[in-house]
Amino acid sequence: MVRPCPRGKVKWDDGQVITIGQLARYVGVSIKTVRVYHDKGLLPEPARDASGYRRYGANDAIDLIKIRTLAEAGVPLARIRELKSAPDEELQRALREIDDELTARIRGLRATQGRLRRLAAGRLASLPAEVGTHLERLARWGFTPRWVDLQRDLWILVFATHPDQAITLFRDQSEILADPALRRLFLDYDRAHDLDADDPRVDDLARRIAQATRERYGPDAPPELDAASEIPILIQGTVNASSPAWRRIDTLIRAQLNV
Repeated sequence: MVRPCPRGKVKWDDGQVITIGQLARYVGVSIKTVRVYHDKGLLPEPARDASGYRRYGANDAIDLIKIRTLAEAGVPLARIRELKSAPDEELQRALREIDDELTARIRGLRATQGRLRRLAAGRLASLPAEVGTHLERLARWGFTPRWVDLQRDLWILVFATHPDQAITLFRDQSEILADPALRRLFLDYDRAHDLDADDPRVDDLARRIAQATRERYGPDAPPELDAASEIPILIQGTVNASSPAWRRIDTLIRAQLNV
C-alpha cells in the first residue's frame, strides 16, 4: 500500500508519495533495473518536482510489474515495450511465439551441449554410431592408439566432405576387418609404422596387401569417392607422411596393382 510521505519527503498534491527506491522495493527489482527500463523506454520516466524527486504513482507500479513479469518469463526487452500494453489475445499469441522460439533455442543449446560433451570425451566431430563402435573394436583387436586416432580423424574427414558416400566406404572396411586373416594384414600394417623403409618386411607386407586386394575385388575397383575428389589424395598423403615405411608400402602396392 502507498502510505503518506514521512516527514521531510516530497509529497504529492494529495499527500501521497512513492520514490524510486520504494517503487523498486515494492515491485521486487533494483533501482538500477528501474533506471535501465527508463533508458530502454519501457517505463516512462516521470518529471521531477521542485525538490528534484521523481514522482511515481500506481500506474507506474503496475507497468513495472508487467515489465518485470515479462522479463522474468524470458521475453526480450525489445519486445516488452509492445507487449506490456497489448490486448490479451495479442499478448497470448506473442507469448506462444516466444515460447516456440525458446523451445527451438533449447534444442539448439542441447545440441551444443552434446557436441561439447563429445569434445570433452576426445571426439572433435561427430561420427555415426556404428563408426564409433568400430573404433572401439579396433582397440580390443590390438591396434595401437596411434592407429585408432588416425582412423577416427580420417573418417571424420570423409564423413564431413562426402556424407553420402562415406558409409559405403566405411562398411567395406568394416567387413574387411571382420575377416581375421585380413585383419591380420591391417595389424601388420599398423606395426610397420616404425620399420625402416628398406626393411624386407615392408616389401613382403606390400605384396600380401596387393594380393589380398586382388582376391577381394577381382577385376572390379574397390569402393572409392568421386574421381574428381581430392580427399583420397589428402588422406593417403597424411598416412604416408607419418611413416617412411607406410609411404614405401603405398608405392609398392600401387606398382603391383598398376594404379
